Amino acid sequence: MDDIAHIKFEKDTSLVMLLAAQSRGYQLHYAELADLRLRDGVAEARLRPLRVHADPKRWFELGEPQVRPLGSADVILMRKDPPFDTEYIYSTYILERAELAGALVVNRPRGLRDINEKVYTAWFPELCAPTLITRDIAAMADFLAAQGKAVCKPLYGMGGRSIFVLEAGDKNAQVVFETLTNYGQHFAMIQRYLPDIVTTGDSRVILVDGEVVPYALARIPAAGDNRGNLAAGAQGRPRPLNDRDREIAAVIGPKMRELGMLFVGLDVIGGTVTEINVTSPTGVQELQRAFGIDVPALLMDAIDRRLALRN
Repeated sequence: MDDIAHIKFEKDTSLVMLLAAQSRGYQLHYAELADLRLRDGVAEARLRPLRVHADPKRWFELGEPQVRPLGSADVILMRKDPPFDTEYIYSTYILERAELAGALVVNRPRGLRDINEKVYTAWFPELCAPTLITRDIAAMADFLAAQGKAVCKPLYGMGGRSIFVLEAGDKNAQVVFETLTNYGQHFAMIQRYLPDIVTTGDSRVILVDGEVVPYALARIPAAGDNRGNLAAGAQGRPRPLNDRDREIAAVIGPKMRELGMLFVGLDVIGGTVTEINVTSPTGVQELQRAFGIDVPALLMDAIDRRLALRN
C-alpha cells in the first residue's frame, strides 16, 4: 500500500481491511512498492510486522523489516493507489510470481493489468455513456462538437486529477486535447457529460467477489466544481441501491468474480458506468457509519471462502 503514516484515518479503506483481517487472527505484514523485488523468479519483499488500531492518534505500529518470499503468505492485499504507470505494472509481475507460488493476491495481478479503470468500460458499452478513447486531437474535437458537452480525462489517474469539462466551442478545448494526449502521443478519454452529476452525484457501487453491497456512496461535487471525487472536495451521501445499480452489478459482477477481482468499485452517474475501479476502491467507512454495513467483513468472508477452496 502507500505510506500508512499518511492515510486519512477517518476514511481510509485499506486500514479497515487490515483491522478486519487482524480481528480474524491474521498476522499482518506491511510493504510499499519499493519493498518488492524479484530474485531468480522468486517474489520477495522487505516486510515489517504490522499492528493496527482503531485509534485516530495511533493507528499503526511497525516492527523490524525482514526479507521474506511473498509466496509464503496466505493473502496479499494489493492496495497501491494509481497512477497506473509502468512501475505499477512491474509490481503486478512480481505479485503474479507470488500468486504462482501459492499466495492469494487481492485483487488478482493479471486482472489489475488487464482492467484499466477507464478503458475496461468498453467491455460493457451498453451500460456506458458515449465514449471515445483516442490519440487523435481532431477526433476528440469532432466528438465534443457532436455531444455538445463532454468530460476529458487521462487513462492512468485517480481522485479527479486532470479532469476537464468542455462545451462545444470552448476556446480551451484544443489545449486540453493537446495536454491530455501530449500532442497526439498518448491515449486519452472523452465521454459525454452527464448532467446527473450535479443533482445525484457520482455513485460508488461496491462489488465483493462479484456480489453487490446493498448501499452506494453518492459523491456530490462541491459548488463550482464538476468532479464527483471526495479527494477533490465532493460531499459523500450514502444511499441504498436503486434498481439500475442492481442491473449494472448483475452484468459486471460475474465478470469480476471470474477474473479474480474480489473488491471492485463501479462509478455510476445517471444510471451509466463511467469507471470500473479495481486498484484501490474506497468508500466503505462512509457506508458503515451511515448504514452499519461491515464491508471489510464481507471481503474477509470472500477471502476465507477462496482460501478454503484452495485448501
